[in-house]
Amino acid sequence: MVDFATLNARYGIPGGLAVAAVTNAHGTATIALQGAQVLSWAPRGEQPVIWLSAVAKFASGKLIRGGVPVCWPWFGPHPTEPSFPWHVFARIVPWEPAEIQRLADGSTRIAFRLVQNEATLAQWPHSTPVELHINVGAVLELNLVTRNIGQSPVTIDGEMHSYFQVSDIRPVRILGLDACPYFDRVDACRCKQQAGPVTISAETDRIYLEATSDCLIEDPGLSRRIRIAKRGSHSTVVWNRWIDKAARMGDIGEDGYLMMVCVESANVADNIVTIASGDEHHPWARYSIERLG
Repeated sequence: MVDFATLNARYGIPGGLAVAAVTNAHGTATIALQGAQVLSWAPRGEQPVIWLSAVAKFASGKLIRGGVPVCWPWFGPHPTEPSFPWHVFARIVPWEPAEIQRLADGSTRIAFRLVQNEATLAQWPHSTPVELHINVGAVLELNLVTRNIGQSPVTIDGEMHSYFQVSDIRPVRILGLDACPYFDRVDACRCKQQAGPVTISAETDRIYLEATSDCLIEDPGLSRRIRIAKRGSHSTVVWNRWIDKAARMGDIGEDGYLMMVCVESANVADNIVTIASGDEHHPWARYSIERLG
């Protein structure tokens, strides 16, 4: 067990948020204990891969714009209770560090466990302990483990809401979604089909279904591809708020929308998951860098 008080004293952000800082021979990362949210990751010698807003707000119980938030156990509005917040349950509650290991290849593994209390049980009264296992090295791996130790099946949906750093979104291409059907949430959730690479030149909010192949964010400005591999998730969400909505949000920053894109590993819409009693579900994602040319 890791000492939470020690982490908070060494790496706390003014305002009360504790952050774990990881540095090893392969790369660096920072992780907020609120939400077990990866805030940054960069392999050794590389530009940052994970985008964090320059004007992100760090306050207890508030969203941190950027990084890799965990949206669990529901995505979007709660299916039965409209007063519950949109897919932010796990993002704004404390997680506790459960384990830190140095792996044989020199990377670092940290496991976090969501802290259950009266407030969390009021919104999610199910016996489903959840952990996020994070491997930091030349690649970044995330494994979200939900165990159903209750007596009845439990249905969940959610995602790893990853924000990726790009030099300029306008020439970027996202590969790996060709021919996938998707719901276009900017166009009344109409069902469409992707043709060729995804490019972004306006507000984009799409849920791609049965999307299990690797996605690649091809960024000519940084001469690299970000490869997003995954298992255990069948949806991919592509998201960028663009100019007007980004400005209204207030925490993306001036021109921040040009330097990021969300490509999120998810199980949402038609791909939600039911976990039987005694079973577990563990979607996994791995982010890595490839050079262009």
